[in-house]
Amino acid sequence: MTQIDRSPLVYTDWTVIETEFVPELLNSRETVFTIGNGYLGTRGSFEEGYAQSQPATLIHGVYDDVPIVYTELVNCPDWLPLLIIVDGDRFRLDQGEVLSYERQLDVRRAVLSRTIHWRSPSGRTIRLHFERFASLADEHVVGLRCQITALEADAIVEVQASINGYPENQGFNHWEQLGQGKTEHGVWLQVRTRTSHIELAMASSLSLSGAQGNVQVTNVPGYPTLTTTFTAPAEQTITIENLITIYTSREVEAPVQSAQSKLAALTNYQDLFDAHEQSWAEAWQQSDIVIEGDLRAQLAVRYNLFQLLIAAARHDDRVSIPAKTLSGFGYRGHVFWDTEIFILPFFTFTQPHLARNLLTYRYRTIQGARRKATYYGYKGAMYSWESADTGDEVTPRWALPKDPYGEDIRIWCRDREIHISADIAYASWYYWQATQDDEWMRDYGAEIILDTAVFWMSRVEWSTRYERYEIREVIGADEYHEHVNNNTFTNRMAQWHLEKAIYIYDWLKQTQPEKLGELCDRLKITSERRSRWQDIATNMFIHSHPSGLIEQCDGFFDLEDINLEDYEPRTKSMQEILTIAGADKAQVLKQPDVLMLLYLMRQSQESPYSLEALEKNWNYYAPRTDITYGSSLGPAIHAILASDLNNTVEAYDRFMQAVMVDLEDTRGNADDGIHGASAGGIWQAVVLGFGGVQFGEEPFAHPHLPPGWTRLKFRIHWRDQWHEFDLRADPTTPKRTMTSSDIQGVIFDLDGVLTDTAEYHYRAWQRLADEEGLPFDREANEALRGISRRASLMKIIGDRVYSEAQIEDMMERKNQYYVDSIDAISPTDLLPGVLDFLKEIKQAGVKTALGSASKNARPVIEKLGIAEYIDVIGDGHSVERPKPAPDLFLFGANELGVDPAACVVFEDAAAGIEAALAAGMWAVGLGPVERVGEAHVVLSSLENVHWADLRGKLQQLAKAERTAELIR
Repeated sequence: MTQIDRSPLVYTDWTVIETEFVPELLNSRETVFTIGNGYLGTRGSFEEGYAQSQPATLIHGVYDDVPIVYTELVNCPDWLPLLIIVDGDRFRLDQGEVLSYERQLDVRRAVLSRTIHWRSPSGRTIRLHFERFASLADEHVVGLRCQITALEADAIVEVQASINGYPENQGFNHWEQLGQGKTEHGVWLQVRTRTSHIELAMASSLSLSGAQGNVQVTNVPGYPTLTTTFTAPAEQTITIENLITIYTSREVEAPVQSAQSKLAALTNYQDLFDAHEQSWAEAWQQSDIVIEGDLRAQLAVRYNLFQLLIAAARHDDRVSIPAKTLSGFGYRGHVFWDTEIFILPFFTFTQPHLARNLLTYRYRTIQGARRKATYYGYKGAMYSWESADTGDEVTPRWALPKDPYGEDIRIWCRDREIHISADIAYASWYYWQATQDDEWMRDYGAEIILDTAVFWMSRVEWSTRYERYEIREVIGADEYHEHVNNNTFTNRMAQWHLEKAIYIYDWLKQTQPEKLGELCDRLKITSERRSRWQDIATNMFIHSHPSGLIEQCDGFFDLEDINLEDYEPRTKSMQEILTIAGADKAQVLKQPDVLMLLYLMRQSQESPYSLEALEKNWNYYAPRTDITYGSSLGPAIHAILASDLNNTVEAYDRFMQAVMVDLEDTRGNADDGIHGASAGGIWQAVVLGFGGVQFGEEPFAHPHLPPGWTRLKFRIHWRDQWHEFDLRADPTTPKRTMTSSDIQGVIFDLDGVLTDTAEYHYRAWQRLADEEGLPFDREANEALRGISRRASLMKIIGDRVYSEAQIEDMMERKNQYYVDSIDAISPTDLLPGVLDFLKEIKQAGVKTALGSASKNARPVIEKLGIAEYIDVIGDGHSVERPKPAPDLFLFGANELGVDPAACVVFEDAAAGIEAALAAGMWAVGLGPVERVGEAHVVLSSLENVHWADLRGKLQQLAKAERTAELIR
């Protein structure tokens, strides 16, 4: 595993770690730590609750109306509440004292965990370890586990596990209570939405191990609770396991009975989690992307793919992925073009059965699209800009102004942003091309494409003056301009749509004549209408210019041309700065429009796409696009197009802007939920942009790997076959030859180099060994220098056999003993000479990193008072392979942005020296020659060592090596 310092988040290959609780980040982190399984999504709220929290469990398809105002995805009863009372004090993060805190989302296993060392207001000290999962193996099951350890003294602990039947959507409660009760296995709750009348039932069980305690039932109305009270002996871990089953009337006739029966049939938490973990292993087998050389990008990509995977329904083709997935209240759970254009390709090429479900949702809701077309006076199917369960338009007509005294803002997207019908046809077509799923196209896709073609036929206008078809009064992909004529994106997509409708018509006529006849009768399609489609497609007006520059819409080039750089630095969108009316009169874009069209035509190389057209239009439109504060949909698309133009620096910048939008809340709106379209665009940016994948009879790659990426590996499913791509950086790229004057980075081990916590580690291991009856002494402890906690434990265990759960428990216990012991560490614990040496390096302008196997390196550095001298922290969260593998030091070099050959490592362990040499770095050993003699330079300590002198030694060694190389 590997880590990055993005305080207070730490990133590893597969995990996102929060090492400090910051109340101001409460809601955005609830989004970040969302879990789910394709049936439901649960935000990362705390089990014990917290003021201003926004807990939510959102279930696909469970929509209800707020009277008159809008339709929204409903916040379902909360299955998380777990109240813990220790000797009369309720555990909460805003009470007592938090001694240590860590929350971790493991996206490989889809489990959210949290470990807290807490002292109650009355002085009781406990360690709590929470974890939760939403089963991918059985979507109706979620699980919660809490491990409680009383420290220092016995404690009386009460645990209450509840179902909260009064959830709210930001102040509105959609549920009416129908019933609740208890069974042999636990408690249950039954509720129903107020207007859509969807019933939901939850059933909950509670088990206790490691202590004696009975489970009691309390049936407070709307809040059924299971309670147990027990004595927790000091230093003994007690485990609470809470299993919950969830059903709605959307999938079963009797949700209460189904929830109760499922609960009664469940085995135990660990078995359920094992099945869940296996299902995720299978999902990642198809969908994972491996990036080597850039840890931050590696984790961020996997994180975004995880958020997509937990949002896609596996067994329901009546729902789609909302713009904010199932992670927040943003956009009220409505479905946009985001799904078809940005999200769907990931599923089409890695999980095609899920892509099929998502597209079939558009077929299931086509009646809503027909109702919308009729409402506006058109024929066929006109898909809604925002859709929910029925497909009817649910975009609000008005938005409230930010100024409380301002006028309401008219939302024109529902009326004017009509390109979504072509977007859905586009997604349907390319799903068919990738999967050759003729059955789906026959039964579902053809009707979507043909009936929306009927809509375009009724929507276009014939210009007698210019003798061409036009589309007037629209909003294009760029939403800053709301009433335009002949938006090139819309016109070309409509034209493309009609061309493909003609193809589908002819395909059905040749292969499925009975199906074509049935559709023609029902949709009133005649051969004359087919001819009309051809006429419209042939004579549709598309802006063009001999120079290759494409005008976005009628009169766009006549608008005021402003320079966005003149408005920097800024923290809000250009529309906010210029006002809605001002942005409408300027050549400034919210998101790609002409460039978006070029991107969509890129796959088939159809007009107006060409590399020359892309370059010409990129140079014009990219500087005029509000890419930082406009729409989150833009950066990923810009990353792909910049990559096509071999502008890898720009491509990587835009990619990172997209990939970190939620993890680092770069737009300040992560509270609302995950940016689903951005997450989908990230897959496209990596695979189609950096990977350069294009499609012929088979997919092939023309990679453009960003600087620093040494490897990019992924799979693509194309026409019933899996294709493996393992792309590597060009090995012919010359590498710089190292000289000591090139040294730009210094990497320090922690223990034995900067401070000596070996004694603390020894005492913690000794205590654990004594508890387990394992032989261990100071001589054995010497063999643990420089290696990871797990590797150390394996050496101590020897031939003894332990389960993985027991091993994890022992590692956690040892770590807690160590954390407790170093609580009082301070700057006085720095080894002689360290502070002066760090100051000299800082003054010399050399970058510094920590490369320690300890998972507690970060708090130790802070307690030592030297955090300001360390630029990057690499610790035990960091790489899967510990020393003597070079991974940890290579990570440090990468994060410093320094060539490994330009780094020098300071180590006191043989394993560390071996790792430094394997990384191709200079090594300075601190300690006896018999232990660190393989290093380039051996010192007894850093006392009285000066950077200039050491650099001179390395210079002499470098010169000697070059001379020896010339002789050879």
